[in-house]
Amino acid sequence: MRIAIVEDDVVQGDALEQWFREQGADVHLFRESREFVRIAGRESFDVALVDWMLPEMTGHEVLRWLREDRCNDTPVVFITARNAEEDIVEALNAGADDYLVKPVRKMELISRIDAVLRRARPHAKSQKIEVAQYAFDLPSKRVTMNGEPIELTDKEFELAVFLFRNLGRLLSRGHMLEAVWGQTANLATRTVDTHVSRVRSKLNLRPENGFRLVPTYNYGYRLEQLADEDADA
Repeated sequence: MRIAIVEDDVVQGDALEQWFREQGADVHLFRESREFVRIAGRESFDVALVDWMLPEMTGHEVLRWLREDRCNDTPVVFITARNAEEDIVEALNAGADDYLVKPVRKMELISRIDAVLRRARPHAKSQKIEVAQYAFDLPSKRVTMNGEPIELTDKEFELAVFLFRNLGRLLSRGHMLEAVWGQTANLATRTVDTHVSRVRSKLNLRPENGFRLVPTYNYGYRLEQLADEDADA
């Protein structure tokens, strides 16, 4: 999981960062909302944990920027001292996925984040993924297409699984690099491009086969499943 935490309170931010690192997450902590906005314009995250009361841009303004300006559906969970019913309703109606009132409890927060991700990404922790003609068995690292096995290297398999788990999402190269090669990997993002090309070729991810792996300049890739009429076009 790649999580963005937007929290200007040093103690609270450090605690949240530690909690999620202990869970094995790739954590990106932002003390300033505008810094998050700058990075989120070119990087993708699985979930964003946002304080409502922030200097520069409030959490509500950050959420509006994501949903309206960027058309970004990254799950957003608010953490705030504001506990009035109208505040909670306003946040949820604006597109927030959950809302927790400070002080937050560690295990409740982690459980709520897991629940949000399960709703947003149904395949997030599945041991077997089946989409159209493709079937991925994670324990054996085996993939088949129309029942026929396809040979992939370990990294190609992990990348393909990551793409299918995030079907329809625009994923940044940095996100893909962290998810497949690890957050401390000292690799160029060109590595991602090379492996994406191999996965596209080996799995035949092309419109005539019902899928399209689309690059976005200076950002990353999106794996799309096409409707029948789009695949035939």
